[in-house]
Amino acid sequence: MHEYDLVIIGGGLVGGSLACALSGCGLRIAVVEAVPASAEHQPSYDERVIALSWGSRRILEAIGVWPDIAPEAEPIRQVHVSDRGHCGFTRLGPEDAGVEALGYVAPARVMGAAIRSALALSPDVELLCPARLSEHRVAADRVELEVQCADERLRLSTPLLVAADGGDSAVRRQLDLETRDDRYAQDAVITTVSPDRPRTGVAFERFTDTGPLALLPMTGGRYSVVWTCRSEETSALLALSDDAFLERLQARFGYRVGRFLRVGPRRAYPLKLVLTRNPVQPRVVLIGNAAHTLHPVAGQGFNLGLRDVAALAEVVAQSARAGADLGGPAALSDYRAWRGSDQPSTARLTDLLARVFVNPWTPLRLARNAAMLGLDLTPPARHRVAQRFMGVGGRLPRLACGVPLEKADARD
Repeated sequence: MHEYDLVIIGGGLVGGSLACALSGCGLRIAVVEAVPASAEHQPSYDERVIALSWGSRRILEAIGVWPDIAPEAEPIRQVHVSDRGHCGFTRLGPEDAGVEALGYVAPARVMGAAIRSALALSPDVELLCPARLSEHRVAADRVELEVQCADERLRLSTPLLVAADGGDSAVRRQLDLETRDDRYAQDAVITTVSPDRPRTGVAFERFTDTGPLALLPMTGGRYSVVWTCRSEETSALLALSDDAFLERLQARFGYRVGRFLRVGPRRAYPLKLVLTRNPVQPRVVLIGNAAHTLHPVAGQGFNLGLRDVAALAEVVAQSARAGADLGGPAALSDYRAWRGSDQPSTARLTDLLARVFVNPWTPLRLARNAAMLGLDLTPPARHRVAQRFMGVGGRLPRLACGVPLEKADARD
């Protein structure tokens, strides 16, 4: 039996970030990850990117991985929000929140490499990869797990199990937890385009009758496109030639960044809201997509998962310093109190935006356009909205303030 203070199922961006955050806190940590790290390769034109809020940047700084991400992260210095075919629009800028950027767009490849490099240098973190959870059993004071690691079956024991194993979480399935599971009858078509007049640092969110169309600025004058369409339209969009797709996108988006010249391969993902009703169980905590999978409108999914990381890391570190039970009722109650509001409220907000802006009812359309115009003309309201989406409002954990956990005593 291998004894650990903490076992994390899932060593991706969320689970890996938690392990990085707790490295150096005197804990023995195991990370169980099914997918081996990709071989080093040159980045492709259309590589997958993630929108990071300002608050997420501070968390990544505090856990020590931001310096490796920053060179390939494109700042978002303005967000332009509009309603296609109508007069409503608003603009958010860093001056609304007193920061240098509202957020960043970073390649997932770069983020993953930075986290893996940090874990490789952490003597108190053991990465079991490729490995899969076979089963687990929750006892009064421990969680016992069986993990298939290559040809070997390992038995692990820990006072706290953290599930960061994605939207199809094996831990959630084994616990048979109740979830809210809403299908939007929409898909997100993801691709990369290059326009002839890119606007450096400007992100666009355009609401259309089929869902939001987002353009996120990337390095080299590229934009990552997230085009929400009705599920019955997806096959036709994917089947278009590159020229026909660019023409359709141009008609949908307009010419705010000029004419689209080049497009990468297209991929489509079904959209849904999955919200675990009780992500905190005896000696088990679900974080990231294992706890909540959101509609991509406003780019909140990964940022919400990083806020899970910041809060859980602080609770665990405080319990460890006090010599308390890391998976005991007191620690889990503290984490539940911290995250019990942000998770459902962010899920409700993204769900509301996804539904309200596709509703063609005339009074609702007029109201939302008036609201956007009013927001654009009211700096205090813009400030509150910017803070909400930047992840810097309310009571913040140390990591969300940019302070590493090992420096916590300096602030006590």
